[in-house]
Amino acid sequence: MLYSDLKGRKLVDTTSADTVGKVDGFLLDPAGRTVAGLEFKKTDHGSAVAWEDLASVGADAVTVAGTDVLVDPEGRLADLATKDAQVLKKRVLTDAGEDLGAVHDIDIDPQSGALLELIVGEKKQRHSVAGSRLLGVGSYAVVVKAE
Repeated sequence: MLYSDLKGRKLVDTTSADTVGKVDGFLLDPAGRTVAGLEFKKTDHGSAVAWEDLASVGADAVTVAGTDVLVDPEGRLADLATKDAQVLKKRVLTDAGEDLGAVHDIDIDPQSGALLELIVGEKKQRHSVAGSRLLGVGSYAVVVKAE
């Protein structure tokens, strides 16, 4: 599932069937090559939820089994919520120094949160970089293993 398709999707509490927010960002854990959590806007309960606390990531909505799992990022989630940890629009460099372009989107496994691919490049020349190649994310660039 592309993040661009997930952004703006409703966050629904399955205990009340109420919409409690909208997807507004993701927290990528480069060490685990997974999305550790999602960020939300328009919520009165907290601005993020850890991936493992999601009930489901569906075609129409993201669900949680209660608003108690919505938190303001702290600890590991807070570290991943910084501007330096964000990947969209950052340059992708290989460990051999090759510039692959900027990150346009990411492809996520909706069940596990695993990073499947980085979608890189300009509109007419987009290509994917396997998530398994991710080495790290810095303030300037995303670093991946060279092929």
